Amino acid sequence: MEYHNPVLLKETVDGLNIKEDGVYVDVTFGGGGHSKEILNRLGENGKLYAFDQDQDALENTIDDSRFTLIHQNFRHLKKFLRFYGIKKVDGILGDFGVSSHQFDVAERGFSLRFEADLDMRMDQEGEISAYHVVNEYSEEDLRSILSLYGEVRNAKGIAAQIVSARSEEPIKTTEELRVALQRFLPKHREHKVLAQIYQAIRIEVNQEIEVLKEFLLQTQELLEKGGRLSLISYHSLEDRLVKRYIRNGLFEGEPEKDFYGRVEVPFKKVGKLIIPSNEEIKTNNRARSAKLRIAERL
Repeated sequence: MEYHNPVLLKETVDGLNIKEDGVYVDVTFGGGGHSKEILNRLGENGKLYAFDQDQDALENTIDDSRFTLIHQNFRHLKKFLRFYGIKKVDGILGDFGVSSHQFDVAERGFSLRFEADLDMRMDQEGEISAYHVVNEYSEEDLRSILSLYGEVRNAKGIAAQIVSARSEEPIKTTEELRVALQRFLPKHREHKVLAQIYQAIRIEVNQEIEVLKEFLLQTQELLEKGGRLSLISYHSLEDRLVKRYIRNGLFEGEPEKDFYGRVEVPFKKVGKLIIPSNEEIKTNNRARSAKLRIAERL
């Protein structure tokens, strides 16, 4: 549990409505907390496949004949399940965002608490790092990602300042980025504004929105009728995509109606939005912004 304290553990696994002999997927393995709980509820004929692109997560693999850990980004979900002969599953769990471990390892560059090289790659072998985004993206592209992914108020001014600062010398570390943007960081809001900037850069580095969309589109085909999605999001961009997709199987617009005015949708919502209790937030601060949504395949 030191690697990553699983958020909404009971609620998320309860949401899968596990069958003892079912086939399940944990697409964000991390420290293995959710996976261990799924295995606890599976019978001897059940199967669990887990995905994680982070090299560090492989050290947490579980010694269980019912378990398979796949070192891949979950955008490749269908492809790699097919490799193992799996065409349908009974439930899919996703706990999106950055793990506690990734925040706590200073050199990964995810956290505001440490000075580190600008990295932020969830996959350490990924080609694009935060350094690349900060030092090579055009001012227009920087403004766009800060506004869209970070919902940063003064995205235009901050993008211009980054371009100005890097023209003198490259911005190599998290601290150099903070210093370069100092005039945009009022003392009473410094942490919040920096968090928004970090979030925007991280989402771009890891293509998190594109990955989430690709993943969600695959769940329709993979889930058996009655199979469950149990998905935790940590920021509004993710949660809006998940909510909309569960509602009508689309990311924008409305589904087409048939001749009789009826709409066919792939999922039905199960229960209401679930958020962590105050007690859980006290013991696991990462849980504070978590939103769990559960859906069933129709």
